Amino acid sequence: MNSHAAHSHSGHADHNSHAAHGGHAGHAAAGPGGLSVSEHGYTLELDTTLFTAGTRPVGFRIIGPDGHPVTGFVPEHEKELHFIAVRRDTSGFQHVHPVRDDQGNWSTELNLEPGDWRFFADIHPAGHDATMTLGIDASVAGPYTPEPLPTATGTARIDDYTVTLDGALRPGEPSELTLTIGRNGSPVTDLQPYLAAYGHLVALRVGDLGYLHVHPDGAPGDGITAPGPGITFMAVAPTAGTYRLYLDFQHDGVVRTAEFTVRTTGAETHQDPAHRTPSGHGAHAHH
Repeated sequence: MNSHAAHSHSGHADHNSHAAHGGHAGHAAAGPGGLSVSEHGYTLELDTTLFTAGTRPVGFRIIGPDGHPVTGFVPEHEKELHFIAVRRDTSGFQHVHPVRDDQGNWSTELNLEPGDWRFFADIHPAGHDATMTLGIDASVAGPYTPEPLPTATGTARIDDYTVTLDGALRPGEPSELTLTIGRNGSPVTDLQPYLAAYGHLVALRVGDLGYLHVHPDGAPGDGITAPGPGITFMAVAPTAGTYRLYLDFQHDGVVRTAEFTVRTTGAETHQDPAHRTPSGHGAHAHH
């Protein structure tokens, strides 16, 4: 799923400006990332895949093609690594940013409820030509009652904020999704920058948790991108199906997450495989 902030298309004149995002490609309907623990010689390795419920430390490393932990990464949106955790029933979503020591060991804390979980590491190793997403399963002990998939609606509520979703998600072709943020019935026009953007969107395909991590490509302070109320993403679903969308936004110094269930509409567009990006990279494509 590819993303764009709401802004004038005149801001797209310099396509070379996106080189900093490390080989992001165009709107190709490549497969989602995060379905493999290892890709291009890089492997996500957890200290343990077994946890007890509660707020727990999580340690891991990225093993490189040479068999050693990777210590060099190209920052993406101000961070060397984005770490996502979600239970297999799509509940419990967390987007955190671990810290790394000089030996390449990462550490963070997650709030883990009993059940089966999927962890994702979104990375751009130094020397590699693109971003990739690695995924691994983990288990949390304890009585487990799976949550039903939330109904597909165009509105999400969190605290006193309401986020509305406009637009249809179509498989294999670009479509525009606009998320509009309001608070107590009034539009929010003073969103705060969070990791160099006004909004971050993660999409997970229901059924296998195929991962798509997207960012607006407008930047706060660029003279083009407004700080709300709307954030627009140009999205490409790799296949037909149902997706869960998680929008992180910051306002009044607090980062909140709005969640949506979205079903694709329309027929799937089949592309020439020669024009597809490598597996797992379509999630990071920018216009």
